[in-house]
Amino acid sequence: MHLKMDINRLNSLLGNIDIYLLDQILKGRFSKEMKILDAGCGEGRNCIYFLHQGFQIFGVDANPIAIQMARTYAQTIQPSYDTLRFQKSLVEDMPFHKGAFDAVISSAVLHFAQNKSQFDRMMAEMMRVLKPGGVFFLRMTTSMGGIKEQSPELGDGVFLLPDGSERFLLTPELEHELMQTYRLKYLEPPKSVLVHGLRAMGVFVWEKSH
Repeated sequence: MHLKMDINRLNSLLGNIDIYLLDQILKGRFSKEMKILDAGCGEGRNCIYFLHQGFQIFGVDANPIAIQMARTYAQTIQPSYDTLRFQKSLVEDMPFHKGAFDAVISSAVLHFAQNKSQFDRMMAEMMRVLKPGGVFFLRMTTSMGGIKEQSPELGDGVFLLPDGSERFLLTPELEHELMQTYRLKYLEPPKSVLVHGLRAMGVFVWEKSH
């Protein structure tokens, strides 16, 4: 009975958080002084912990229903929270000024890019609103573990993965291009988690150089 209560309490505190984002939280990557943006936040699953703990969390998503849910979560957790911190917006065209955020989170969003051009636009916009010295957390499908070789290319960086999904893949070449273009440096070694024979999900934690 006590175990069940503890699990429920943990679920209430964390929500359905990305486990690799939780890893960064446990490593002390974020502080309450930081303005943090979840770019493509959906209903706010990665914002629940930050809201409970009084962090300055913001979010954007193109889906108005998802944003309404995120605002509802925020108001339920913190009745005085400024729900306009959650905005309906495309990731590639966000309503924030240059260098507005100390950290940007992109969790399972960029692999939905329909082509390289859209991927580049989303990246450029996230880098625009991230201040120099800021933290960029990225989780998306990668080409590692032989997955690319098993996946027919549908065109312009998008592949049909063995799991049946269509995803834009981050390749080592593209990773290098991003680091050069935006002066990113690793805060820890990148990793790809291979779901055997189905897909590879990469986790990248970068600092944007001054």
